[in-house]
Amino acid sequence: MEGLARIPQDRIAVLIGRKGATRKALEKATGANLHIESKTGDVSISWPVDADPILRMKFPDVIRAIGRGMNPERAIQLLEDDHYLMLIDIREYVGKGSSQQRRIRSRVIGRNGRIRELIEEHSGAELVIYGSTIIIIGNEEAVPLAGQAIERLLHGSEHSSVLKHLETERRKIRMSARHLESIDIRSDERRFGALVPGLDAARRKRERRFKGVQVDPDDTEAVNEMMELADDESIEYGEE
Repeated sequence: MEGLARIPQDRIAVLIGRKGATRKALEKATGANLHIESKTGDVSISWPVDADPILRMKFPDVIRAIGRGMNPERAIQLLEDDHYLMLIDIREYVGKGSSQQRRIRSRVIGRNGRIRELIEEHSGAELVIYGSTIIIIGNEEAVPLAGQAIERLLHGSEHSSVLKHLETERRKIRMSARHLESIDIRSDERRFGALVPGLDAARRKRERRFKGVQVDPDDTEAVNEMMELADDESIEYGEE
C-alpha cells in the first residue's frame, strides 16, 4: 500500500464520484486499486507488480489536483506525457490570515473571473483556485508561463504589467518555434538542388574555380591537380 495524499473532506465525494464512477475510472487508467479513507481523507493505492513507473510518478498529482478543486475528468489528463502540474500555496506569500488570502485570490481571479481567463488565454494553461492553493495544469511551456504570472501577482505587480509580460513571453516562444522550423527547412540543400536541374553541377564547378584560385604556385602537386580537367570540361583550339 502506497500513500498518495490527504484531501479535504468536501472533496472526498468528488474523488469517489457518483456510485464510485470516478474511483473506477482512475483504477482503470492505472490498473491499480485505490483506497480512500472517508473519515480522514487519506488516499492510498495498491499497484500491480508490473505497474508503469511513469504512471506511479504522475498519479499523485492527479489526486492532489482533484483534492484542490480540479474536475476529475480534467485532472486525469495529468497521466499523459505532455501534461504537468504546479501547485502554488498562497500562504507562502501572505501568511495564514484569511482576509489577506481573500484579497490575493481576488487579484488572481479578477472581476467576473477576467484576469484568470486572460492568464489562461495567454499561457495556454488551466487555473483552479481553491482555498489557499492555486493549481496550474498544462504542457511544458504553458505551466511555467502561468506560474510566473501568478507569482508576479502574488508579489504585488499590477495586472496590466503582468499580462503584458505574459503576452510578450508567449510571443517569444512562438517566434522561436517558427525560427527553428525555418532553419530545418533551409538546411536541406540537397532536396532543393534536386528540384533545379543543373544546380548541383554549377555548384561543383564554382567550388573548383574557388579552390583553384587559392592554389600555392610553389606546390607542384596542387598546380597539376588544378590543371586536370573534370569530366564536364574540355579544351578546344582554334585560329583567330
